[in-house]
Amino acid sequence: MAYAKTDLFDPKLNSTAVLFKALAHPARLAILQYLAETKICITGDISDELPLSRTTVNQHLKELKNAGLIQGHVDGVKVNYCLNPGKIKEFEKAANCFIQKINIDSDYKCG
Repeated sequence: MAYAKTDLFDPKLNSTAVLFKALAHPARLAILQYLAETKICITGDISDELPLSRTTVNQHLKELKNAGLIQGHVDGVKVNYCLNPGKIKEFEKAANCFIQKINIDSDYKCG
C-alpha cells in the first residue's frame, strides 16, 4: 500500500503544516487581516479590497476555507465570508507551541 510522505509524520505536525501552508501567501494574509479588521461577515466582493482579480481572490478564499480558517455561507447568489474564531485560536496555539519547541532558549512545555 502506498503512503503519502506526510503520513510518516505526527498528526499534530501535519495539521499545523496545513494551517501554515494556507497562510503561505500574502494575499491570504491580507484577506484574513481584512476580515479581522471589519469584524463582520463580508457579503460581496473581497477582490475590491485587493490588487488581484476576482478569480485569483476566489482561489485564495478557497484555500483559506479548506484549511478552516474562514467560513463561507451561501446567501442567495452571494457568499458571506467570516473568520472561523475556533480555527484561528487553534492555529494560534499550534504556532505558539511550534515556535516554543524550536526555540533553543525555551523551557516552555507544550502538549
